[in-house]
Amino acid sequence: MSELARVPRSLLRDEAYENIRRAIIDGTLPPGTNLRDGDLADQLGLSRAPVRQALLRLIEDGLVESKPQSYTRVAGFVPDDVRDALHLVRALHEFAVRVGVPRMGAAEVTTMRAANARFAEAVAAGDVAAAIAADDELHDVPVAAARNRAVAATLARYTPLLRRLEYARFSSLPAHRSVQRHAELADAVEAGDVDAACSITATIWTELEALLETP
Repeated sequence: MSELARVPRSLLRDEAYENIRRAIIDGTLPPGTNLRDGDLADQLGLSRAPVRQALLRLIEDGLVESKPQSYTRVAGFVPDDVRDALHLVRALHEFAVRVGVPRMGAAEVTTMRAANARFAEAVAAGDVAAAIAADDELHDVPVAAARNRAVAATLARYTPLLRRLEYARFSSLPAHRSVQRHAELADAVEAGDVDAACSITATIWTELEALLETP
């Protein structure tokens, strides 16, 4: 099993969850990897209890699958589950844009444009982690402006299923097209054009669905 970074003991369950989840999303722990709480606890520098709690959360998230007395392992890609998550994430981002755009101003537009510049640089460099981080930062702007904690929490739960797919299929991502889509989204936000911003947002997330058909 690939090595994971040790976690400071003060962070425990939540940091164990974030660390293991990140390793699953970026492919450090690929689909089918057996997850033994003792091994993970040793690598993270923790006791087994917080690791077990983290694994239970990951099972709820759909990133880990478990059969009692048999196995606990990284879940494989289930296209229907990812598609369901994609449709939900798209709808919630559209909602956030519709509510958030009227509350956004020059500072938010500047943040979005800066994130898109970093996204473009990362895509050009083939740096998937940096590209996804910049993409998250850009789309988080209208989510924050919407000020809806239920939306933010639901996105935090289901977006990792999509990001995991993006890591695995990065070479097939319409990333260069996304740079233009992001620029158009920032333009629509700047103009206060809610309908255009919603339409562009829907297109951005819909284009990810093609990755489900990529071998």
